[in-house]
Amino acid sequence: MNGPVLIDGQFRIDAYAPAEIAARVESSGVSKVNLPILQTLVLGILAGAFIAFGAMFYTLVITDNGLGFGLSRLVGGIAFSLGLILVVIGGAELFTGNSLIVIGWADGKITSKKLLRNWFWVYIGNFIGAGVMAGMVSLSGVMDAGGGAVAKTAISIAQTKMAIPSIEAFLRGILCNVLVCLAVWLCFAAHTVSGKILSIVFPISAFVALGFEHSVANMYLIPVGYLAGAAGVSIDGFIANLIPVTLGNIAGGGVLVALIYWIVYLRKPEQ
Repeated sequence: MNGPVLIDGQFRIDAYAPAEIAARVESSGVSKVNLPILQTLVLGILAGAFIAFGAMFYTLVITDNGLGFGLSRLVGGIAFSLGLILVVIGGAELFTGNSLIVIGWADGKITSKKLLRNWFWVYIGNFIGAGVMAGMVSLSGVMDAGGGAVAKTAISIAQTKMAIPSIEAFLRGILCNVLVCLAVWLCFAAHTVSGKILSIVFPISAFVALGFEHSVANMYLIPVGYLAGAAGVSIDGFIANLIPVTLGNIAGGGVLVALIYWIVYLRKPEQ
């Protein structure tokens, strides 16, 4: 149902039904691909910066917290959720979330050219935003917090990502963006800001706690580790991580979420 409804003498706000969510996601995608390039790029830069804020928060929270592996990752995941909350509520353009545009492409309402143009400029914007934030954090002295403990955590994160084999990075990228796009999908079901925030926290906390790979988060986490002095972290290694993770993110969000939901709810019998 689309708004307040009277049930047993009380007004209640129901979430949008799944078929309605699919239509809303498709409509949003059509709007996104028709944005001017400059607007798309700037919104992409903002999203890259927002995800970087979440990654910064995550790095600080998991540093020397004494909570144990699982609980530490959970708390870190909750902190990282800040990034997608800022993106969704603030209206920025995130490459991973924009994998959902595939639903409009599959329905014939978005051309391949417009889809790829959106992804290209959003990806570039995300890269700029995350990279600038990595540079600012490096120069700001934030890494010195906790007697340098935050820097050690940042270095450890970057080195761990460098050690992930390409096939594992690809698969972790798939799993990551399934959860990210499901978080965005659930946001389209909500009527309120609080509902959207709640929709984000659990899926995002899960992907972070489980160690899945997010291309835009890595645009911040690997460079900031490199700038903190991480041994074994290089530009070549960064690219070698980013390519399979990005492809995995596209497959996870574009195929396993957007395309599947299109088949279930929007595909016409003749298609």
